[in-house]
Amino acid sequence: MSSHSKNWRTPALVLLLGGIILTVALGTRHTFGLFLQPMTADLGWDRATFAFAMALQNLVVGLAQPFSGAIADRFGTARVMIFGSLLYAAGLWMMSHATTGTEFSLSAGLMVGVALSCTNFAIVFGVVGRAFPPHRRTVALGIASAAGSFGQFVMLPYGQVLINRIGWHEAFVILALTVLIIIPLSSAMVESRQKIAASGARMSIGESLREALGHRGYILLCSGYFVCGFQLLFVSIHFPAYLIDQKMSPEVGMAALALIGLFNIFGSYLWGLAGGRYTKKYLLSLLYFLRAVVIAVFISLPITPWTVYVFSAVIGFLWLGTVPLTSGLIAQVFGVRYLSMLSGISFLFHQVGSFAGIYAGGWIFDTTGSYTVMWMLTIGMGLLAALINLPIDDKPVARLAAQAKPAGV
Repeated sequence: MSSHSKNWRTPALVLLLGGIILTVALGTRHTFGLFLQPMTADLGWDRATFAFAMALQNLVVGLAQPFSGAIADRFGTARVMIFGSLLYAAGLWMMSHATTGTEFSLSAGLMVGVALSCTNFAIVFGVVGRAFPPHRRTVALGIASAAGSFGQFVMLPYGQVLINRIGWHEAFVILALTVLIIIPLSSAMVESRQKIAASGARMSIGESLREALGHRGYILLCSGYFVCGFQLLFVSIHFPAYLIDQKMSPEVGMAALALIGLFNIFGSYLWGLAGGRYTKKYLLSLLYFLRAVVIAVFISLPITPWTVYVFSAVIGFLWLGTVPLTSGLIAQVFGVRYLSMLSGISFLFHQVGSFAGIYAGGWIFDTTGSYTVMWMLTIGMGLLAALINLPIDDKPVARLAAQAKPAGV
């Protein structure tokens, strides 16, 4: 059985099916902002209650991600994904029956948070990163990122139609059934132990952790990723409600997030492509700087459907370009043996930022009656992230440099 059963998982197929997994898993998560208005109206919650559950979800994803990544690197990605898919479906079903903030936090925050840590970028990137050679790796990661973006584009209209046609309760149930498609797709994520072992030196998880956490550039990279999470999840969760506050229809908010997802497809691919040709840390710095400029221009203009759509398209192009660049830089510096785990740790920083961005957005709105302070924070933090990426040492660690030398040198 052997050779045929082992070889059907070609790099192209791994990338394709891994991309579909990201489309479903991340696209479903991006629909959650559409539920803020109908749920809070029906259940009598304030926005901070909904925002706390979403913020908790992102924090739990981040806290669980290094462990999910380490388990995937050590025992197999497919097992982690199957568990995550089942937990995701159960969490969505419980979200549909939540009547209190505590119930919603346990389902949307804890259960879905752990599930997402088993089905998102860091997990898929570990397999994709090992499937492709270094000169094609960042481009492949960019394509996988684009697939996650495509999920935002297709799942947002899907979620809005479900809410409009059958109500938010039943919409969660249909989404629960939808994420179960990840189970059969995860069969493409199975890797042989020999292939994983061949992807790097024989070093333990603890040794890899000490190496990365003792590297100043890794800490700077992760700190920049905190800002990425702060910016993106604030927009993802609060933007539809912000637009309703500006007298826009719910459909404008849905269309705005869908446009972000659409242009994110092109952005993720092109930033990944650029990362294969140019210095990744400089691209990251440029990306964070451009985000700050785009947000500043948007909030200084009158809010109309057209300014919303143009902003969504431009910010969408800058949305997840950080993902292939960050993971590609980690692989470049530390190799791919523990790429899921090290990407997972960087994602922890991202998700702590996401928690802060989501919850601060709800708290500041409830306190001030406006999102103005949050918009200013996203601008300032974007400029800070642009600066801290510049001094990153992006040379491969000594271990990898030694391995790259020809024998006898």
